This record gives sequence, C-alpha cells and structure tokens, in this order.
Amino acid sequence: MGVAQALALERFLEGKALAKKPGVTLLTGSGAKLLRAADLSAASPPAASSLLRTLPALDAVFSGGLPDRRLIELVGRRSAGRFSLALAALACATARGDDAALVDLGDHLDPQAAEAAGVDLSRLLWVRPRRVKDALAAAEILVSTGFRLVLAEMGLAPRGGRFVPDAAWVRLQRTAQTQGSTLLLLSPYRMSGIAAEAVVSAGSPRPIWRRSGHAPRLLAGISSRVTLEKYGRVSPGQSAILSLSVPEALSSQLSAVSQEPTKWPRPATRPAES
Repeated sequence: MGVAQALALERFLEGKALAKKPGVTLLTGSGAKLLRAADLSAASPPAASSLLRTLPALDAVFSGGLPDRRLIELVGRRSAGRFSLALAALACATARGDDAALVDLGDHLDPQAAEAAGVDLSRLLWVRPRRVKDALAAAEILVSTGFRLVLAEMGLAPRGGRFVPDAAWVRLQRTAQTQGSTLLLLSPYRMSGIAAEAVVSAGSPRPIWRRSGHAPRLLAGISSRVTLEKYGRVSPGQSAILSLSVPEALSSQLSAVSQEPTKWPRPATRPAES
C-alpha cells in the first residue's frame, strides 16, 4: 500500500473525504465513521431479574422461582395443578405491589378462592375473552401497557389454538421482554412453539387418599410431577413432585360430617286453600 493510499484510508476511517455520487447524499460525521472493535465501549451487564415465587415444586425446578421478563409456558391437562400455580404466581406478584392481569379464556377464576389464596384483587385485572384470537390480542395489549405479570389461561380445549402463527407468539415474547413483563401461558398442549423461553409440563394427576384399612378413605388432594422441558441453556429434565392437598381443618370437617347420620329436610307443605 502506497503512502497516498494509506493517507486516503486514514481519512476515510475518520469520516473525511467520503466519495460522493451525483444526486446522492452520504452520511457525515461520527455516524459515518468505521470503528474498530477495540474502540467500542464495553456493554453494561444486564440487570438481575427478579424471581416470581409460586409453589415449592415449580420454584425448585427453576432454582428459586420463575424468571422475569420472559414468556413461560406451563402445559398441563385437567386437574394437574395448572391453575393453582397461576393463583400462586398472582399472589406473589400482587403481594410485592405489582399489577397483574389474568386473561381467562376458560373462565376458571373464582374470586373468593383467589382472595383466600393470597391474591390482592384490587391489583388484578380479570379479562374473559371467548376466542383464542381475542385472548392473544388481550395479552399483547396488557403486556404493552406495563403489567408486570400477565397470565393467559387458555382453558381445557381451546378451539383454533393449533393454528396460531408462530409470528404471533414471537411478537408476544418480544413485547414482554421489551416492556419488562412476565407472560405466563397456561395451556393443555404446547401452543407457543419456539417463542417460549421456558416450558414446564405437568404430568397426569394422581389422587392422595387419607386413611387405610377398613375405614372409608377420603380424597385429601392430588399430586403430579412438573418437569422442565426447555429453559435457555439449562439441561432439560429437572422435575419435582407437586402436591395439592385439602387443608387439615376442612378434612376434619368432612370426616365429622361423614360419621353423622344423614338428616333429610321435611318437604314443604302448602297452606290449605280457603
């Protein structure tokens, strides 16, 4: 390389003496310079994400709680504990002062049970769509408006859920990451495709019985195994047992009632007509 070429290259790297074409305006100034990688400022480390506590089994799978600013899909069939995990997540989010939203396609929420589980209903927005398309649109709007936690409960048999394009799920995931929201998708089968950054499956439920021998057994709860199917670079396969049991006081009341003789109310009598 000659001296003239070296000087021309140096001027080019400084953003000077850029070639101009007739009718074309090129960028000038610092934006038009070529920078070496060594001259670039080091990227600041990402802020530590807060963990969202739910139930001990799911927290153990994620080593402490659900990660923030992600699309997390929880797959489970009927009575697998899927909605109980949702209530636990809502209770944690509202207890720490965050606003939360529930997109309830299956119309499963019982406000009294949710309040008993620790959910602050004054911080919860309950949306009840009728179609999968409406549920996705509502979830995207809620994530975009700044809700820190958005739960999308897709019901037991969402019609048309398998035909949602992947672009819709990717857009939801990008929006949640940009807005700093956690989007928890509860579905009976895999719906989000490659967009979910974490996927957990809940296995078939098994009954938990009380008493043994000749005494009548009482259903005390259910148990299922939650398994981590996908989470970044973490090796899948981590699992834990999720147990959901009836409170001891309620079990005692059921036991006492079962031992009492059944008393049928008397039929109502109509007054004699005059």
